[in-house]
Amino acid sequence: MAAERLTMRKTKEILRLHFGLGISGRQIARSCNVARSTVADYLMRAKAAGIGWPLPAGMDDAALEAKLFASQETKPSDKAVPQMEEIHKELRRKGVTMQLLWVEYKQNNPDGYQYSRFCELYSKWVETLDLSLRQEYRAGEKMFVDFAGTGIPITDPATGEITIAEIFVAVLGTSNYTYAEAVESQDLPCWIELHCNAFEYFEGVPEITIQDNLKSAVIKPCRYEPDITPAYQAMAEHYGTAIIPARVRKPKDKAKVETSVLLVTRWITAALRHHTFFSLKELNDKIKELLVILNNKKFKKLNSTRRELFESIDRPSLKPLPVQRYEYADFKKARVHIDYHIDVEGHFYSVPYQLRGKEVEVWFNAHTVEILYKGNRVAIHARSYEKGKFTTIPEHRPEAHKKYYEWTPARIINWAAQTGPETAALVENILSTRAHPEQGYRCCLGVISLGKKFSPERLEAACKRAVSIKAYSYKSVKSILKTGLDRHLIVKQKEVIPICHDNIRGKEYFD
Repeated sequence: MAAERLTMRKTKEILRLHFGLGISGRQIARSCNVARSTVADYLMRAKAAGIGWPLPAGMDDAALEAKLFASQETKPSDKAVPQMEEIHKELRRKGVTMQLLWVEYKQNNPDGYQYSRFCELYSKWVETLDLSLRQEYRAGEKMFVDFAGTGIPITDPATGEITIAEIFVAVLGTSNYTYAEAVESQDLPCWIELHCNAFEYFEGVPEITIQDNLKSAVIKPCRYEPDITPAYQAMAEHYGTAIIPARVRKPKDKAKVETSVLLVTRWITAALRHHTFFSLKELNDKIKELLVILNNKKFKKLNSTRRELFESIDRPSLKPLPVQRYEYADFKKARVHIDYHIDVEGHFYSVPYQLRGKEVEVWFNAHTVEILYKGNRVAIHARSYEKGKFTTIPEHRPEAHKKYYEWTPARIINWAAQTGPETAALVENILSTRAHPEQGYRCCLGVISLGKKFSPERLEAACKRAVSIKAYSYKSVKSILKTGLDRHLIVKQKEVIPICHDNIRGKEYFD
């Protein structure tokens, strides 16, 4: 059996000691700390290759290694050589293993290589491939997503202002089939919209989506348990894919998309450097054209294209698209106030009064506001953009105030009266001017809470001024206190006494 290969430094030392100094094999073995059989094997190879000492001029380590092991490496074999590209392609299919491929190979070539040599030949062939092609992924398993580092400028035709469009890249792990799109920003709504577009471009959904800890999508990056934003998670659940952020400072986790980003930069971004675009649509139309060329371009070391691999391997294994496209919705948590309403961007929406004080989840988009408690929908409203207004479903209101726990208009007025009669008067006016008294609870509590920051005397004076000018709101009282108007005397307008005279015509004359 041939001895294991040594470093070229030890190989040269063996040749020097034997051919140059005439030292025995036993002594050489001790000097170089190798087996005697290894020394004998190397000397035999050197003699067969006609190599002595000193080495011929110009012979470097690579040339010496090629001479010594030429017979082993180039020894012709009558065994059938496995089709490496076909093996590499088949391994990406679900359930296909090297053992299965070797069995099929032996069925067609009974005198072919044994399993260990079969695997060794494939491993050596794989090492000649690029990193992105070398990594093994199962069909339809993974999609990698990221933004390219280089954007493309867009010129406003009216003002000449230039903005840089971000370039989103998605690539399937098995076929390297690539999707790219220009977008205005990297915010969460755009990020989710791009995923939806990528799924539709691939005409299916992968099992796993791997992304690079984008701030919009990951609340807190962590190597072991990264937190995904609720909206991004909801999108993943809608399409049936799992979101797995790449580990921090682990570039191999995203090598596939990094390579695709580089390709998009070279074949799309760089190719468009001399073009002037005046809209995102114009830019994306051009990107679509170049994507066709990129995906139909043959690999350097595989006799196939991205599209061919996609059609034959990835596409049949992708999950089907859902019936409806995902519609982006914002998410927030809210505490139900005593008036059984929650605040969504300045507008108030009702929930069943029994949830007073409970924390609920709110999903809202341009059209609807959906409220959930412990995963169950408790209310849904049409979206309103009127600040300070209420949207109330009658069924959410209590049948009687006695069923609304201890919160009643009378109790709130009594609570305000602890500060003083002027505060109670203002609270009473607030409740009486609302369509439903409950809609004034929040405002009344706000007025009463001002007593924590300002003295009761000042709050009383501010409420008196607010009542005098009929400013029945929390903001009015707060403004009076901030500006110090509560310290000024209230000047009452003098009563105008009408003048009666025969030469003066009254208002009745003009009616």
